[in-house]
Amino acid sequence: MFNLKSSSKLSATLLALVLGASVFMAGQVWAAKYVTDPSTGKVVTAPEYGGTLTFVRKEEPAGPDTVVSGVWAQAYAAGVSEKLVMADWATPRDESDFQYLNVPTNTKGALAESWSQPDPLTYIVKVRQGVHWHKKAPMNGRALTAQDIVINYHRILGIGSGFTEPSEFANQFKNVQMESITATDKSTVVFKLKQLNLGALNAILNGNIAWIYPPDVLKQYGDVTDWKNLVGTGPMMLTDWTKGSSITWKKNPDYWGYDEKYPQNRLPYIDQLRALIMPEVATQLAAIRTGKVDYIGPIGAAQIRTLDQLESLQRTNPELVIYPFYNRSDNGIGMNVQIKPFDDIRVRKAMQMAINLEEINNAYYKGYADITPQGQLNRSFAEVVTQFEDWPQEVKKVFDYNPEGAKKLLAEVGYPNGFKSVLMHIERYDLNYVQLLASYWKKIGVDVEIDVQPVAAFVAKRSARDFEMINAEAAGRGSPLGWQSRYTPSAPWNSSNVNDPVYTAKYEAGGAATTLEEYNRIAGELNQYGIEKFWTIWGPMPSQYLAIQPWIIGFNAELNLGEGQYNTVFTRLWIDQELKDRTQ
Repeated sequence: MFNLKSSSKLSATLLALVLGASVFMAGQVWAAKYVTDPSTGKVVTAPEYGGTLTFVRKEEPAGPDTVVSGVWAQAYAAGVSEKLVMADWATPRDESDFQYLNVPTNTKGALAESWSQPDPLTYIVKVRQGVHWHKKAPMNGRALTAQDIVINYHRILGIGSGFTEPSEFANQFKNVQMESITATDKSTVVFKLKQLNLGALNAILNGNIAWIYPPDVLKQYGDVTDWKNLVGTGPMMLTDWTKGSSITWKKNPDYWGYDEKYPQNRLPYIDQLRALIMPEVATQLAAIRTGKVDYIGPIGAAQIRTLDQLESLQRTNPELVIYPFYNRSDNGIGMNVQIKPFDDIRVRKAMQMAINLEEINNAYYKGYADITPQGQLNRSFAEVVTQFEDWPQEVKKVFDYNPEGAKKLLAEVGYPNGFKSVLMHIERYDLNYVQLLASYWKKIGVDVEIDVQPVAAFVAKRSARDFEMINAEAAGRGSPLGWQSRYTPSAPWNSSNVNDPVYTAKYEAGGAATTLEEYNRIAGELNQYGIEKFWTIWGPMPSQYLAIQPWIIGFNAELNLGEGQYNTVFTRLWIDQELKDRTQ
């Protein structure tokens, strides 16, 4: 190891080689070999351009238009389309790990150069100069304007530019009453609210469907559901989409952005980004084992979900770089509370009491799951949520394994012999886990059939409330109020078909909160209200894993640069081609 304090000429020369300074030798310039990552302090191979980064995608949505298809489309819009802001990639990783970064830490402008709030009801966004649309018809490389931004928000909210109906997925704007959105000149957009809303700025800058789509395409086609019509301002261009097989993005050579860590380097580093569609876990693992893909993980919804899969990979490919992470619980189960038998809280409690959380953790997850019950909000929101140990005893005891107590409750409701139901299961989640749940419920007389559905069908049925039981998420890390929109009647992702006037009124009050203290208080009350209604069956939050090839440099388990900005991470990574050639 080099002594950084040494002042000798030899040490200085060696140190220069290691840390990346150019060295003149025999009339040649030897390029930088290593650099120090300013966000981690690690010495890594210096950035280099070229190559293809290939990753696994478990499934694909109908198209890349988030306004039409919702958040599923973010995976294909990201990297092509951009938002007004993103998180600052140069942020030290001990300040933010860039995992599930729904509200950016150390936000920096993307298409917005800056923003200000001259009064409580007005936000002024200055549009970044020097940004051009891709050189693809009908945008043909023209400069981005403030009016382009205005048209997109008019479309999201249905308040102008020919758009009269809001997107059904504009849930983050649900309580944001917008008076007007106007361009006062080519680089200035003014957002005027009808009333104060603490979530308005984040919805505007980083809303989950607030991507900036090409206005000329919208004018010509009405939407961007056909991938061939997607034109953006981002570092990548969507060039091929073979349904069920692969998606390809190619480098935008005229991209405006530079690497936040190494500001002299124009992005992106890679020439091509490619997603291989692989629904089957065995196929995914084979691809990473053989080097066919460079990455398997949450960017692509193909994370390693079981210890058996992880240990198998580690045995066969010890060179792979593995990162563990906790996201949220994808093991929740929603029950349609508008139909029998789930309209009775005693049935919902019985379904929870029938599950042995400790046994599942020890036997199935080998002790690596977090089984502490949580609500819609992750308990990491310490200033918002009531921690489990402080819940009322009558609520806490429902999470104890008590099959006899569950049977007693069912008998009280009129189901002494149980009942039959169907659980609609999305194919991307763990089928073995829900089969395990079904075996527990069988012991109390509840016969649950599992109906596995592809993503598109699952989403459509969920939006139509066409289900009895369904996969549901919990312990989310996003916006405290935004996550709890899942229990509002109009939310397409309402996995329990909740329509509770008390909850809805409180949710709307949270949207109208005028102080952070009031906002947090209401968010916490909403979270606890949902817990005590037992609308969702709590399931463990297991550790999940991602794997990446050692020749992909610059990666530290980052998953996004803000709400839905997934592929954007890949545009800041590079391939150590020498290491790849040597390893393969």
